[in-house]
Order: sequence, then structure tokens, then C-alpha cells
Amino acid sequence: MTEKLSTETRGPLLGPLLENGWALTEGRDAITKTYTFDDFADAFGWMTRAAIWAEKWDHHPEWENIYNRVTVTLTTHDVDGLSTLDAKLARKYDGL
Repeated sequence: MTEKLSTETRGPLLGPLLENGWALTEGRDAITKTYTFDDFADAFGWMTRAAIWAEKWDHHPEWENIYNRVTVTLTTHDVDGLSTLDAKLARKYDGL
């Protein structure tokens, strides 16, 4: 079962993500990042690849697409906050 990140694991897991453009989401235990692409087709293509990983790992993002931008918010609803799954998916999304 997935657990909420402990105080000890938050820094090592979230630090590199925060240095790479992710931000803590105000008012909730979540992280958010906006990706910008050349156009809508590139943004949608990235979302398609991202969706495949979300399905594979059974961990789904909250996201919004406006033309060439995709804003992603990650949190684990089952634990009401951030878990290792969020850090794992964020790293994967940064690599797409």
C-alpha cells in the first residue's frame, strides 16, 4: 500500500523535482508543473505518452491543457497527499 511521504523522505524525493520546475501546490499536499510545447499537437502528443504511463502505474494526474501548455498536478488521493508514486510519475513526465 502506498503511504504519504514522511518528513524524512520529502526532502530527498521532492528536492530534485523542485529544482527542475515543480512547485508545491498552495493549499494542498501536491506538486504542480506547467510544460510548454511548440503547439497544440506537441502538447497533446506529450499528454498521450503521459497517459500511457499513468495507466501503466495506475496513478493518474490532474491536468489542464490550453493550446501549447499542459499543467500537471500530482497528489495521491488515497493518502490525501504526496506519496512516492507522485515523485516517480513526476520524474517520468520530466523525461518524456
